[in-house]
Amino acid sequence: MKRFFRNAFAHLLTVERGSRQRTRLKQGSLVLLLLVSCAVPIGLTTSLAGAQSSSPGTSAPTEKLRETNTQENKQRSGSTFALPSPPPKAPEVKAPPDGDPYVLEFNRSPVVGSSFSLRGIYDEARLGFTRPRNWKLKSVKALIRYRHSPALYATRSNLTVLINDASIGSIPLNRQEGEIGNAVFDVPLSQIQNYNQITVAALQNNSPTCTQDPYDPSLWTEILPDSKITFDFEPQPVSLDFNSYPYPIFDELSLYPNQLAYLLPNKVDNIWLTATSRLQASLGRQASFRRLETRLVKAVDEVELTERLVIIGTPAQQSALKSLELPMPLTNNQILDGKQKALPPNVGVLMLTTTPDNIAPVLVATGNGPEGVAKAVQFLVNSPDRKIGTGQTIIVENLDEVASPSPREWPGYLPPEESFQLSDLNNANNQPFEDVTVRGADSPPLEIDFKALPDDLFGSGNSMDVIYSYGPQVNAKTSLVEVRLDGVGIVGKRLTSINGGTREKLRVDLPKDKIGPTSKIQVDFRLDARERRSCSRVTDQQLWGTLHNDTSFNLNRTSTVTLPDLKLLRYGFPFAAPQDLSSTAIVLPDSPGDGDLMTLLEFSSRLGRLSKAESIQLDVYTKNSLPTEQRSERHLVGIGTQNNFPLPEVFESGGFELKDAFTRLRNQSDIQTSPDNEGVIKEIISPWNPERVLLALSSQTEKGLSQVQESLHQDPLFFQIEGDTALISANSTNPEIYDPNAYNFEFLQRAKKREVDKTPVPKKVFRFLAGGWFLLGPAIVAATLILYGVVQLYLKRISGQKT
Repeated sequence: MKRFFRNAFAHLLTVERGSRQRTRLKQGSLVLLLLVSCAVPIGLTTSLAGAQSSSPGTSAPTEKLRETNTQENKQRSGSTFALPSPPPKAPEVKAPPDGDPYVLEFNRSPVVGSSFSLRGIYDEARLGFTRPRNWKLKSVKALIRYRHSPALYATRSNLTVLINDASIGSIPLNRQEGEIGNAVFDVPLSQIQNYNQITVAALQNNSPTCTQDPYDPSLWTEILPDSKITFDFEPQPVSLDFNSYPYPIFDELSLYPNQLAYLLPNKVDNIWLTATSRLQASLGRQASFRRLETRLVKAVDEVELTERLVIIGTPAQQSALKSLELPMPLTNNQILDGKQKALPPNVGVLMLTTTPDNIAPVLVATGNGPEGVAKAVQFLVNSPDRKIGTGQTIIVENLDEVASPSPREWPGYLPPEESFQLSDLNNANNQPFEDVTVRGADSPPLEIDFKALPDDLFGSGNSMDVIYSYGPQVNAKTSLVEVRLDGVGIVGKRLTSINGGTREKLRVDLPKDKIGPTSKIQVDFRLDARERRSCSRVTDQQLWGTLHNDTSFNLNRTSTVTLPDLKLLRYGFPFAAPQDLSSTAIVLPDSPGDGDLMTLLEFSSRLGRLSKAESIQLDVYTKNSLPTEQRSERHLVGIGTQNNFPLPEVFESGGFELKDAFTRLRNQSDIQTSPDNEGVIKEIISPWNPERVLLALSSQTEKGLSQVQESLHQDPLFFQIEGDTALISANSTNPEIYDPNAYNFEFLQRAKKREVDKTPVPKKVFRFLAGGWFLLGPAIVAATLILYGVVQLYLKRISGQKT
């Protein structure tokens, strides 16, 4: 079952409330499932399958590698390499001993808070959870703690718990006032799937015969936040096979945070930086809202039981490869094929193995040259290529270069065309919208993600033509269809036909200044029965309304944005335009420290979460290796402390500067601070190209740089950023890592803003004429008079020459 919202916010459980009777949509109930990402101790069995060479092509991480790859594609010889014979018995990795049962508490959802209430005659709430891949469940129990209104009539009020729409038990609501009830339900293991939902439904009546008012405030039951689901499980071995990638390196079903450890090479160079950054961005993209913890290690034995190790680099760069049991032989820092011949330096190798003590899986991306390393990682970040991977070993000879998408092609956002239909947008299941039907007098609104691109500027004349139908038996005086934008009503129309309506049309004018990158449109059918029966809520199910997928939109917009503005960074703009990150380059000091590298990983992961594309073309350079042409062609991101910052131009303008000796400047103000542990995020217009920006992730100290890392890592912190300069500080020496109140933000807007308009010239002319139509008449008269004068002067000159 995969009815879950792919774009869920944060990494917590999410609860969807609403009447079961009200929420039966034609496409099925839409349920927001919680996937909390994490890593769990697992046992592994290595399965040495025959390695499969990939299909030709690559997107190399640097210009040099792109050029090399292009030449390779022109000269494809179809050469293959002999693979080593698999051992007679695949080595096994010890499974960890059984641990304590895992407890999933409801309060991990921000929606639950201190409690959540079920109100009315019938109401329900839903909670999503997953089953990690390597769990063999022994038992699952649901503990529901609740209290309810003393006005409820016990024989006609009950609480029912369902798992994946199958009932696992009911209890009467017969507690005294203020008394807390506890109910434990055994969950049949056959009902547990990879993606699951638990539903708590309440039937509530305050009369032994008839509850007159379904909206009586005395009809309530609260589910307490310390309700929980307990899993008793046995960890299972898993196969090391690329057909399940990113598992076991990343488990999207895990209930623990996924934990990665990158092994530092002997020397950090541009190839390692670019490859690591791209892989981290790819994992961030696949993680989406799930939690991903990352750190750097200097030795294999530093890896912990719950971590996965990633090794990127040639055998010369990563001497630790010699200590691992690899499926391909390694001699004299050269990877050999089955014929004991060294692979060419431009061939990449991917291997899955384990640490020497067999407690953690290891991903190895290597080759006998930097081109091969880059190619191996590029295979993993290219979505079309990654899907054909299998086995424990993959030799990457060639990769097709994935074309970069248009800068305005953002999946999940509005199409770039001005006119489109609802079928061109995706629903909550990330599928194109189809006709959707709701039923009942209190049906939930149909919600449409209507996310504008960050650089969209809307003019007047935006409209939506709602095509809808509804059933008979509606009360024409009290039934209507309403359209809201971000919860604010725009227009409504009565449903006037008691015999029902077929494909009726409602024109909606969309306000130009209210559409943004997080906008949603709600279409709400407020249906009322023509005839009501006392004490009956079932009879309203004959009421229905349908929204058709040929509902159309017509937008008047231009590609205009004002920079610098850190608020746009919340959506990845402008660094994620295009979405493969090919317009962005990250610059580090020539000798980056651990703090610089961790900031690189956090920023790469964040860009991955904010973008969707078939590939990743993000490049990373050190200060002295940054090509001159890249300064003007790319949006640049500088990382480092002030005394080692690779792009000092960022702090030479914009009203706020960091100087030596812990000095800070703001306009004419000049101060010194000690210590200065604040993190700084600052954005300016690029001095080399007025249509590009420079972003600084910096501070005076390493501790300040860690504040920047936290602001990139934690959603509640990151989505606060605004202005052109953000100063981040912690409220304590050891702040609670997931407490957003543990940090302080100060936002500055000091730099002069610049409007960047990328609207095509014909549209600019049309926009100018449309905006200044009242000047068109005088302009035509003036042009006519000027032309008349020129003609008369020309005629006089000709007549003078003839005489």
